[in-house]
Amino acid sequence: MTTTTTLSDADFNAPIQERYFEDYVPGSVYVYGSITVSEQDILQFAGDFDPQDIHKSPEAAADGPFKGLIASGWHTAALMMRMYADHYVSKVASLASPGVDELRWVRPVRPGDCLSIRTTVQQARVSRSKPDRGLVHTRIEVLNQRDEPVLTMTAMNILLRRLQQ
Repeated sequence: MTTTTTLSDADFNAPIQERYFEDYVPGSVYVYGSITVSEQDILQFAGDFDPQDIHKSPEAAADGPFKGLIASGWHTAALMMRMYADHYVSKVASLASPGVDELRWVRPVRPGDCLSIRTTVQQARVSRSKPDRGLVHTRIEVLNQRDEPVLTMTAMNILLRRLQQ
C-alpha cells in the first residue's frame, strides 16, 4: 500500500477527518506527495488496464515516439487520485464528484519519476438548491521531481457544510 505525505508547511486548519466545505478557501494552495513510479508499476498497470506498447514493452517503447517506456495517462491519474484522497478530500463531508474539466497529460511519466500534487482551491460556492452542501472547484497539477507538471485538471467536489448552530 502506498502512503503519501504533506510536502509543504501550508495545510488545512482542519484535519481531513474534520474538514467541511467551509475549510476549502479559494486561493489556498497545498502540496502533497510523493509517489515514485517504478518500471514494474508501469508494466503492471499497462498489463491490467492500458496494454499499449509505449506502456507495456520497454523494447517497443524505445523505438516509439517517446523513445522509452512511459506510464499510461490513466496510471498517472490514478496516482493523482491516491494523493488527492489521502490528503485533500474530506473524509467526513465528501458526497460525490460531478466530474473533472480540462484533464491534460502534458509530459510523460517515466520509470523513477517522483510525483506530487499541487492543489489550488479555485472556487467554493454554496448550493442554491441544497444549502447543506457546496461545490468546490480545485485546480490539480501533478508534478514530477523537477516541479514540471505532468498532468493538469480541474476537479469538482460536492461537500457537506458544517451544521449551523
